[in-house]
Amino acid sequence: MSATTPSTPIHTICPYCGVGCGVIMTRITKGYQLKADNQHPANFGKLCSKGAALAETLDDGDRLLYPITKGKRATWDAALSEVTHTFQRIIAEHGPDAVAFYVSGQLLTEDYYVANKLMKGFIGSGNIDTNSRLCMSTAVAAHKRAFGADAVPVSYEDMEAADLVVLIGSNYAWAHPVLYQRLMAARKMRPGMRVVVIDPRRTATCDIADLHLAISPGSDGFLFNGLLNYLRREDALNLSYIEAHVEGFSAALHTARLAGSIPEVALNCGVPEAQISEFFHLFLRTERTVSIFSQGINQSSSGVDKANALINLHLATGRIGKPGMGPFSVTGQPNAMGGREVGGLANQLAAHMDFTDPGHIDTVSRFWNAPHIAQKPGLKAVEMFQAIADGKIRAVWIMGTNPAVSLPDADRVRQALQACECVVVSDCVRHTDTTACADILLPAMGWGEKDGTVTNSERRISRQRAFLPPAGEAQPDWWIITQVAQRMGWAAEFSYTRAAQIFREHASLSGFENLTQRAFDISAFADLSDNDYETLQPVQWPVNAAHPQGSQRLFTDGKFFTPSGKAQMWPITPRMPAQTTDAEFPFVLNTGRIRDQWHTMTRTGKVPRLNTHYPEPFIEIHVTDALVHHLANGSLAELRSRHGKMLARVQINEDQRPGSLFVPMHWSDVFAQAARVDALVAPITDPISGQPESKHTPVCITPLHPTWQGFVLSRTALHFDDTRYCAAACCGTYWRYELAGDHRPSVWSDWAHDILGLSADWSEYRDDASGRYRAACLVDGQLQAVFFVAADHHLPAREWLASLFKSGQLTASERTHLLSARPARGSADPGRIICACHGVGEKTILNAIHQNKLTSIEAIGLRTQAGTGCGSCVAELRRILERA
Repeated sequence: MSATTPSTPIHTICPYCGVGCGVIMTRITKGYQLKADNQHPANFGKLCSKGAALAETLDDGDRLLYPITKGKRATWDAALSEVTHTFQRIIAEHGPDAVAFYVSGQLLTEDYYVANKLMKGFIGSGNIDTNSRLCMSTAVAAHKRAFGADAVPVSYEDMEAADLVVLIGSNYAWAHPVLYQRLMAARKMRPGMRVVVIDPRRTATCDIADLHLAISPGSDGFLFNGLLNYLRREDALNLSYIEAHVEGFSAALHTARLAGSIPEVALNCGVPEAQISEFFHLFLRTERTVSIFSQGINQSSSGVDKANALINLHLATGRIGKPGMGPFSVTGQPNAMGGREVGGLANQLAAHMDFTDPGHIDTVSRFWNAPHIAQKPGLKAVEMFQAIADGKIRAVWIMGTNPAVSLPDADRVRQALQACECVVVSDCVRHTDTTACADILLPAMGWGEKDGTVTNSERRISRQRAFLPPAGEAQPDWWIITQVAQRMGWAAEFSYTRAAQIFREHASLSGFENLTQRAFDISAFADLSDNDYETLQPVQWPVNAAHPQGSQRLFTDGKFFTPSGKAQMWPITPRMPAQTTDAEFPFVLNTGRIRDQWHTMTRTGKVPRLNTHYPEPFIEIHVTDALVHHLANGSLAELRSRHGKMLARVQINEDQRPGSLFVPMHWSDVFAQAARVDALVAPITDPISGQPESKHTPVCITPLHPTWQGFVLSRTALHFDDTRYCAAACCGTYWRYELAGDHRPSVWSDWAHDILGLSADWSEYRDDASGRYRAACLVDGQLQAVFFVAADHHLPAREWLASLFKSGQLTASERTHLLSARPARGSADPGRIICACHGVGEKTILNAIHQNKLTSIEAIGLRTQAGTGCGSCVAELRRILERA
């Protein structure tokens, strides 16, 4: 790790999504000050709500601070020796395929490189895969089929330069907020730009859309084939480009013709003919088109075909390799692209080489001096955990990820880990659903402590720099892996002492015997000095002798990385998702991200302002479906599939497509009881990419009728054991607990007093006939906790009560109104938080609109600051303004 003086501003990279935003961290009197890097070409001074709150995640709360073996603290030497001896014994008894690594897009490229080298090069198995399999492996496979390489052809600037931007299966406003801001700014500068959103849900992203195609879930392939057929009929294909640069056109066009006319496409996609016609006409007449696709395409059992059907459109019209044109896969993790570069996927070798080419295996083997290199791909993520469940894999090392929450069929994944002979977890967090299954825990450095590189969605390599000392005994992931490799007998090949050495080796391999045959080439960095590595500026690969300053976009010369040098169009026969709804499971479950949370909340769950927008898990359902199934807004419901079940709060939303449900992916057992949505998702994957179908799970929904429901706000963290449902949120000065139970305590006051465990000043109200109980606890006039219980979900709003935890002693008026949960007339009540950046509530916004006769989003921002931070709440502000 590099050493810097505390007051020196450190330029580093946000550790969240694949946008790769630059941030600057500066040590101040109390902690660190964060600001967006206005020079970084990914974000130019903008951040989303999560990135803006990074400085609030730096405490050591719940950090894994030292090695633990079998539940007891251990030295590094003892823990590493235990890992080494266990892996060596299992390999000796059962062969190298009996062990596996499951790694993460949260790792830095240097970490990824060393892990891949150890498993594939020296242990001799392909069994290393990554949680990026769940995110972008479909795009990888589609790129390789079309271009001969996993190469994203465009840059963020192309999105801004396009005259038409098509967003497919991406809630851009919430999943990639900074790119959404850049798109909004470009649209404002160029009013002629048009935006189309293709998504079964009406999301916040639709706020910018000229056209929203709410297609039937899974019908994307029918839409893209129909468009290709339409372009053929309208004589709008670029035949000269096809002739010079494309193969497979005839076969692809033959299958596209089967899509039929616009009415047939509209029928297959479940949208009006007029909307299909409008989209087709818009695509036809707009040459400068960028098509952005994400998880709505990727997380599908036919995702690779869908992505290739989309890429076919760009190849058939020659809309690639030129400014403002191209298909664009946006990744969900900060270093998903870096992992792809070093072979982090089980079916890849390092430096974009492949097991399918014996020459590549030989090349990597000679470069690494690894005579026992793996000869075939390993198991992909879902297959890997099935093999663990079946006892074929007897030891697994999980690095920086939480598969007991994030993998499909999550209950079976947890059971597999609990039964596995040896589970090693290296992480920076002590308590996760996955660390609970571990035999050996190894403390890894977290963001702020780690030093290395990441690559964002546009192929831009940036430096992640350390500005914090390591917490406890934490070490870099690459160091931990290297230590095990050395103990296993490969000290010479894993002699690294700093990240720069690994980066140079990685760069050298990218250029080794490459003769322009492979897209990934950063050989210009093969001799980079330690100082130059420290000061490395963001750059897009390839970076080599031909492109020493990097490359903004690819395929500008019409040459691709296939044997013929031509791009490949693929004949796509669309198919609907593998599982279909039926009488028992009549709804389609769609999973995804929300605005202010990240993955399984191990980082964002610590930030109070990120927990205010959605403090508990929820199920979005259309109003007509809610009526039919007797579901009330704000009530609890149970979702059930063929694989599992979960509980969450009902949110009735007309933006949700009838027959479909949406549930966020973030909640784990750490934050909510029985709310892991991936316990419902089937382990069905795309046959080519291995990516799970997380967007289409048949489920049923039923109202939950617990004996009681309630909430508790407490200045201290509490524990609730005998509850059916419990969702916890850290909100700064207080903790919020949403509760439901099947067993009513005999005396509510005894229950509340026992849970809080304080001898204090209590105010209580009880109505046994209606099942209501309310209590407030004060110590020296300061509010410590409130308990509100009812027979159903009809409970008062929490926001005013929550605001009282910021006070010292309560006023007489506040004490008087405590148990009514309503402030005195004229007192401030912010309402539900809408703007997380500035903590602005809905009632504050409504009051400002009414009192000042505000008529625009800009005016709301000037008066309240809402919407002036990351901008992700603008769509909600617009709806509030329309209602007002």
